[in-house]
Amino acid sequence: MNADSFLQELDALKAERLAAIDGAGQSSLLGRASGDAKAMLQVALANEIGVCELAAAWTPSTPEVDVKIAFARQAGDEAGHFELVGDRLMALGFDPEGFRPPGPNPLFDYLRSLSTTVERVAAGLYTLESIAYVVNENFIDFCSQRGDAETVRIYRQYIQPDERRHYGLGRRLLAEYATDAESQARAREAVRRVFELATAARVQAAARLGTACIPGC
Repeated sequence: MNADSFLQELDALKAERLAAIDGAGQSSLLGRASGDAKAMLQVALANEIGVCELAAAWTPSTPEVDVKIAFARQAGDEAGHFELVGDRLMALGFDPEGFRPPGPNPLFDYLRSLSTTVERVAAGLYTLESIAYVVNENFIDFCSQRGDAETVRIYRQYIQPDERRHYGLGRRLLAEYATDAESQARAREAVRRVFELATAARVQAAARLGTACIPGC
């Protein structure tokens, strides 16, 4: 399958899986979910540091220089997001200095296990960042409904443009490196697995927090 056809197939798969996640968030918004924005931002804090550490860990073991630099830049962006979210939490009365990420995370355990470039790009830049962009849009609406203009500003001005850029970069890198049947199969499976694990994690978090409008990374 040529790169264009493969990416069209992958985009269709991604759109189908994202629709289900987005639909859960929209249902929460329509139901006027009563979740705690401060608790939800702590989830975002854990996600931001998790992706920062992941991209940093992938950087030295990725041989392709352009992908190596993409992961390094992503790690820096996610570190910046961590600081933005941490500052916002501090303003809301939560001290991020004492923050410790929660226990084992099956999604990040899977991501850390990936060893090939196409799997990492497909799972991280292409899929995880696409999920983050969609769920952040719902979180922005959630905050807007509650008059939290500062959190909306942070996400609109800084975090969402980065997420969109990361996804676009991932798509371009897949076009460059997922060029044969084996690499395309690896990328396709990585996309499917990330959606499976991320969806399960979000269902658990939604039950705990009382809303599916949980921010991503």
